[in-house]
Amino acid sequence: MNRPKLHYTRLLCSVWVMIALLPVLNSVSAQGFTIARIHYSGGGDWYSDPSSLPNLLNYLSSRTFIKSARDEVRIKLTDKELTSYPYLYMTGHGNIRFSEEEIIILREFLLRGSFLHADDNYGMDKSFRREMKRVFPSKDFVELPYDHPLFHSYYDFPNGLPKVHEHDGKAPQAFGLFNEERLMVLYTYECDLGDGWEDEEVHKDPADIREKALQMGVNIIYFALTQ
Repeated sequence: MNRPKLHYTRLLCSVWVMIALLPVLNSVSAQGFTIARIHYSGGGDWYSDPSSLPNLLNYLSSRTFIKSARDEVRIKLTDKELTSYPYLYMTGHGNIRFSEEEIIILREFLLRGSFLHADDNYGMDKSFRREMKRVFPSKDFVELPYDHPLFHSYYDFPNGLPKVHEHDGKAPQAFGLFNEERLMVLYTYECDLGDGWEDEEVHKDPADIREKALQMGVNIIYFALTQ
């Protein structure tokens, strides 16, 4: 079982990060840090895996110093409240389509320091890549190597993303879009992290698979907030 690296230097770093992040975390929600799920158009099921994010937030709060809200926020990119939620998430099985206004808003929001985690729930790959090319025409996704700090930010994943569900016999991959050295967009592909975060009875995944999925979720959040 993976365990957090809680040696003395890491503990001091965590305390420093907690102090540095207090204004950000407090501004997100009176209940603490939360995740904003993007309600997108195009016909895809943006609302899929409804128990996933509440379970991840609960796990995050119980395993780290980050005070988390109990529930996710669901938001459209055009909502004026968007700026209160710097950590965005999207998933689904089907088509994604952003309006021209949403393209501009998302581009500016990410360039100003926000973060987006997109988790392919098997079926959104083609449309997601197409829409992100509209958001950043001059940028291409780069696969993250196993030694990238995201895989070692809180728990240690020497082999990269865990595999939750099997679809096409492909290994899970993590791709990123960067603004200089900062990771703006993380795209987890052939992994199904969100399924691993769901209530146990939904997919009946083994406990160790669900644990690894939740730990990887913590890594992503921790890295996004501290990079």
